[in-house]
Amino acid sequence: MEAETGKVLAAATSPEKELEIIAKELGWAEQEPAVWWDNVKSATQKVKAQAEFEAADVKAIGISYQMHGLVVVDKGKEVLRPSIIWCDSRAVQIGEQAAVDIGKEKCLERLLNLPGNFTASKLKWVMENEPEVYSRIHKIMLPGDYIAMKMTGEIRTTPSGLSEGIMWDFEQHGLAESILDYYGISSELIAEVVPTFSVQGELTKKAAEELGLSTGTKVSYRAGDQPNNALSLNVLNPGEVAATAGTSGVVYGISNRGDYDSKSRVNTFVHVNYSTEEPRYGVLLCLNGTGILNSWLKHNFGESLTYDKMNELAGGVSVGSDGVVILPYGNGAERTLENKDIGASVHGLNFNRHNRAHLLRAAQEGIVFALNYGLGIMRQVGVEARTVRAGDANMFLSPLFGEAFATVTETTVELYNTDGSQGAARGAGIGAGIYKSLDDAFVGLAPVKTIEPNEKLKAAYKQAYARWENILKHQLKREEF
Repeated sequence: MEAETGKVLAAATSPEKELEIIAKELGWAEQEPAVWWDNVKSATQKVKAQAEFEAADVKAIGISYQMHGLVVVDKGKEVLRPSIIWCDSRAVQIGEQAAVDIGKEKCLERLLNLPGNFTASKLKWVMENEPEVYSRIHKIMLPGDYIAMKMTGEIRTTPSGLSEGIMWDFEQHGLAESILDYYGISSELIAEVVPTFSVQGELTKKAAEELGLSTGTKVSYRAGDQPNNALSLNVLNPGEVAATAGTSGVVYGISNRGDYDSKSRVNTFVHVNYSTEEPRYGVLLCLNGTGILNSWLKHNFGESLTYDKMNELAGGVSVGSDGVVILPYGNGAERTLENKDIGASVHGLNFNRHNRAHLLRAAQEGIVFALNYGLGIMRQVGVEARTVRAGDANMFLSPLFGEAFATVTETTVELYNTDGSQGAARGAGIGAGIYKSLDDAFVGLAPVKTIEPNEKLKAAYKQAYARWENILKHQLKREEF
């Protein structure tokens, strides 16, 4: 990104299709950190091939990463086991027991969340189930901390990162000793904490050679994908709301109050521009089963099917998908369902009436309905979404999805010419002092499309949502037995 204009000079993706998730057991989800680094190198080389620039022209690098994952390394900075990533469900019971033993009220007052299935609980699982691995751990990291380590040789993290692992005490404005003490985790395992916007290290000679960049280039920003998505959309102040619909679907609203959901179905984290003087919290609604459902349908309905064709087919079916309902909960335990893992399911399918187009539409509607269900919880926490900003990317590229989202949630959706990598670039500019203020960092950011609720379809969507919600409630009731 050209700092002066905000113009994207080159962009690249690696790998070409969705990265594999290793699931050795039901509810598990792992990835090899080395694969992430290989793809960082590959994408960087692609960017270099697209744009004419000297390595010395790159003044700052920012990192955005999948949240809540656990990476463990030894004293030699070698990874000890595959990363337990965000949608892994193995530590749910550990987190639930911790909430009972510590006290739910105390957890919520100090952590603004229950320990749940987050990074601290994942580390406790390693302690209990892989003691040999645990005994060799020198430091733990989030996925973005690992990438930064590969770049700079430094093991560091941020307040925002610690909060997403449920290891930040909002009352003390520091490391959450209470949860670490309960789990028996030494604070020595926690990385050094640095500000989100700051020079957090410089490219080592080895990393510079692997990336084709210059030794000493500043790494000056890191943030989880959702706080970073909010930054990419200039969502920094109370009342502003960001959304994304990639592998998971997220609505992320900013507040200046440390509010929380009593059941931790939506979560409150430190936002990228948080300070003790001007606190900024991100209230996050996450739906694990979003783009991954659309991707699953694409890869299992025939190799020739493109996302554009899927959108076209789905658009040919009326609201409500002629009675077909899909619950999109097939990617691990869902926080909005109190960490239940009910799986994805299809309801109302008639072999004589329905075809793949009905399933494709029901999938997009089911995702929108599940996000709207979570928005109801966010409203209880005081986050009112009236205008939602999102990048013109992922599932928002589907006209059907965008219109359904705006209509069902009764919000105005503003789509912008940005994505997470651009947000990380702007963040790097802020951290390196290239931009003198936050406002300067958003040069070139512009809306490309505004989607208003479709008044003619409101009644039909309301009826379809009621049917979807009724099926969800029945499904949750079945899970209790």
